[in-house]
Amino acid sequence: MRFACALVVVAASFSLTATAQKKVVDSKTNYAKEVLQPYVDSGQLSGAISVFYKDGVQETCCVGYADVAAKRPIKMDNVFMQCSQTKGFCGVTIAKLVEEGKISLDDPVSKYLPEFKELWVQEYDKDGVRILRRAKNVLTVRMVLNHTGGFPFEASAKRNDVRGGGWSGGAPIRQIASIAAASPILFEPGTRETYSNTGIDIGAAVVEAVTGMKWEDYLKKEVLDPLGMESTWFWPTDKQLKTKVELYAFKNNAPAEWREEMAWQQRPYNDSHVFASAGAGLWTTANDQLKFYKMLMNLGMGDNGVRILKEETVKSILACTTRPDNMGGYSLGLQAPKKDTEDSWFGHGGAWGTNCMVNWHKKQLKLWVIQSAGGPQPWGAEVGKAAEKFFAQPFNANSDEYTGRIGEK
Repeated sequence: MRFACALVVVAASFSLTATAQKKVVDSKTNYAKEVLQPYVDSGQLSGAISVFYKDGVQETCCVGYADVAAKRPIKMDNVFMQCSQTKGFCGVTIAKLVEEGKISLDDPVSKYLPEFKELWVQEYDKDGVRILRRAKNVLTVRMVLNHTGGFPFEASAKRNDVRGGGWSGGAPIRQIASIAAASPILFEPGTRETYSNTGIDIGAAVVEAVTGMKWEDYLKKEVLDPLGMESTWFWPTDKQLKTKVELYAFKNNAPAEWREEMAWQQRPYNDSHVFASAGAGLWTTANDQLKFYKMLMNLGMGDNGVRILKEETVKSILACTTRPDNMGGYSLGLQAPKKDTEDSWFGHGGAWGTNCMVNWHKKQLKLWVIQSAGGPQPWGAEVGKAAEKFFAQPFNANSDEYTGRIGEK
């Protein structure tokens, strides 16, 4: 009995160790806040979150408001719409299945989704008349994840002229894929690039076919839950929405204007008209985003000690391009360099102004959160310079003294 109890204690101790978050040292710097505060004071910037991270040392800046009218400060645990940053989550689910030998990036999509066996390319004759011809190239899993499959930005069921519009409307992922297969594509697969939420949704449909699970459920089971991302989901709770980061349209030398919603993402945000989409649609928090992107920065290992992917998997198909040499860099749902070097960054941005990029070689990260309904963002270059100052510092996570450190204000 004592031996059994001892085993329970050891097991519990191991569990606590495995899920303990990696210690992060506060840099005691204010580089981002120094450049952003004047814009907040003038009202031109409603509020923003900036995080710089370098090998265990982190500058966290929450400046301004999530809701200006209510004077509610912006915080790391406020939910916001990350839009296209959702694509990287789909890329990770595909990478897991590749790693497990369940799919290959060069498999035909039709191997898993038979309706893609025959595709039709839309072209125009010399008189400008639209014609269709059968596609010659085989559509692969790689192509739909790196935007070279030839699909339009959104399938007809998700376009803005449909009730709900964009990411908050549409249909189940498997149905979106079927609609895309029955619709003309824009060019021969693998010959060009065009940014496409539809292609990413097709990738998610492949995940569903292989796993027998809804894509969002597989994502939750294999990525979100293991990383402890409890605030990230397609349907934020009413409680979360009460503290969300509000949308603002930015203006030159004038206060930002609040916007109730965007045409591509209409309220209510969590009722039955909202369908999960791998192209864009996850709500999250800055705290949760850090967990995901630090996992990528750490080559598949979460800060809580949970491994999501093998190092080589991240290096080979997420941190560098999967496109042909004559095209721009993009991997699987992630912006990535054409050639991976020590100065290479990979990650993704979102339509409402969010962004996170990581450098796995130097263990660096830069995260940015606003909810922009459009307009100029004159602080962008200054935030970039603030990041350069931070990364230039010779921080040591094992020491409380940093060369060039400035005190908190």
